[in-house]
Formats: sequence, C-alpha cells, structure tokens
Amino acid sequence: MSEQRTQEKSSGSGGGGKSPLQTDKGSTVIQDGVVSKIAGIAAAEVDGIRMGGGASQTMGNIIGSITGGGGGGGGSQSAGVSVEVGQEEAALDLTCTAEYGKSIPQLSEAVRRNVVNRVESLVGLRVTEVNITVSDIYFPQDEQEKEHQKELQQQQNQQNQQEQRVQ
Repeated sequence: MSEQRTQEKSSGSGGGGKSPLQTDKGSTVIQDGVVSKIAGIAAAEVDGIRMGGGASQTMGNIIGSITGGGGGGGGSQSAGVSVEVGQEEAALDLTCTAEYGKSIPQLSEAVRRNVVNRVESLVGLRVTEVNITVSDIYFPQDEQEKEHQKELQQQQNQQNQQEQRVQ
C-alpha cells in the first residue's frame, strides 16, 4: 500500500462528503484490528477461500488442536489480513488459499466484493482497495479425510478415558 494513500487518508483529502464516523457530537475511531477481523470473516464467507497462507493455516490447526479450539479464536479471523485505516478510508491486503478447481479470478472478485460491502456497511469507512494474494491451493477431499481422521481420533480418546474411569 502506498505512502501517498496513507498521507491522503490522514489529511482527509480525496473524500467527498462527511464521514459517518465524524459527527457534530463527536467522532468514532475504528481500530485496525476491527477492520481486519471484519475483512477476514467477509473473505472467508466466500466458498472456496481459506484465509491465510498454507503455513498460517497449518499453525492455526495445530494451535486449535492443542487448545481444543476450532478456529474461532480472536486472531484466526484476521489471519492473512493487513489493513491501513484512516479517518474516512481503509485499504486492505489479503493473503488466502483457494480451492483447487475453482477460478481464482472469480474467487478474488467475489472476495473483493464481499469485503468492500462488509467493511463499508459495518464500519462506515470507504474502501479504496483490496489487494489479494493467493499463496496456496487446497484440496477439499484432503480436508474431509483429515477431518474424518480427527473425529476417529477423538472417539478413540473418549473411549480410552471412559475405560480409565471404569478401572
């Protein structure tokens, strides 16, 4: 994201009309983390997209299996999202993984459209750009198999715990 855009955002130029975040009765400041989470959730709503690159997804899965969480943690929603938030505008960079066999340009446009709609409607900032980096692909069949293996392992662990309680 360019320095010029950052300067434009902080000076308030480039906007026509008043921001809904700046009123006569006060102003509202939206932190970068809020925009990151909303953008991450909006991008992940697109079928065929997983947020973050392959390495960050793997790490999230490992942490989730250790903590017992299923990816609903606070940081996982903003994985792969970088934002610059000004008083009236926001620019976003997203890194994601696409499902094999789906059109990456179509997925990218769907992500871009959903992110812009969500951020503008929920936050009140004008989105100047959404840059998308597709860093990996995934195979849904592999994920289904891994999920099945995980369920079997959980069932085995529960049976072992029940047997230990009986003894």
